[in-house]
Amino acid sequence: MPGNSARRGAIRKTSKKPAAGSGGRVKRGLEGKGPTPKAKDRPNHKAYKQAKRAEKGTSTRPRRRTTGDAEWIAGRNPVVEALRAGIPVNALYVAEGSERDGRLREAFKIAQERGISLLEITTRELDRLTGNAVHQGLAARIPAYEYAHADELLDRAADLGEPPLIVALDSVTDPRNLGAVVRSAAGFGAHGVLVPERRAAGITASAWKTSAGAAARLPVAQTVNLVRQLKRYQEAGCMVVGLAADGDVSLPDLDLGDGPLVLVVGSEDAGLSRLVTETCDQLVSIPMAGNLESLNAGVAASVALYAVSRARA
Repeated sequence: MPGNSARRGAIRKTSKKPAAGSGGRVKRGLEGKGPTPKAKDRPNHKAYKQAKRAEKGTSTRPRRRTTGDAEWIAGRNPVVEALRAGIPVNALYVAEGSERDGRLREAFKIAQERGISLLEITTRELDRLTGNAVHQGLAARIPAYEYAHADELLDRAADLGEPPLIVALDSVTDPRNLGAVVRSAAGFGAHGVLVPERRAAGITASAWKTSAGAAARLPVAQTVNLVRQLKRYQEAGCMVVGLAADGDVSLPDLDLGDGPLVLVVGSEDAGLSRLVTETCDQLVSIPMAGNLESLNAGVAASVALYAVSRARA
């Protein structure tokens, strides 16, 4: 309104200095800051942290993987073997009315010594918890299985002062076959078993059962890329030998058994994949009588490991 020019806010005040544009006070902000530092020189970058760990002598080996969920070991022999091996057990479950034999009494004794909870439940409930496994009235609940890193299998052989012997499985999907391979590998002096992370069996309750507890004594490692890991073993001085029905060498004629060796066993149906076959240094066949074309993965691994153990003896 006229006459109110002195009212507060009626007159727009302007700055004596012009507003900053693309020059002037922001000129320095537009100047280049030089070339981008290398990844290993940037404190927040993964490469920088790995370099620092290497300087301190800290291993950059990836963390071990786990199955993600708790597992069940079902059956008296597998449970007792697991307890003897000292693997962590959350609790023991026994079915009501189970016959007390030597294995059950030993399981109770070890559980008492280690402070492991002992729970008595119905047979039906134990069936449900173990997925209807043949539990023989006894089961153990354990944390998620912790897989070793693939390079640790070589370390284990070095610690024992022995040439490495590793069993690698190429897309073996039956956990019972995996368990059988782990059991044979432990029995014939192998230093570990390697399995792919995807499209392959893992250490489940069924694998525990078939291994008769051997999975507690022998490390099982997982790898994202089996072919890449086999090449790493080759770079470490190992010979990679694959079992194949049409192998160039018969198992009795294998002359690599006493050296650093990776034995590769194929899947139950398709055998070795093409890329794994091309990576192998040698393909070995198991002599068969009659019209039987092949053995399942667990049996084939056992036969081959026996031949290798004889060569090493």
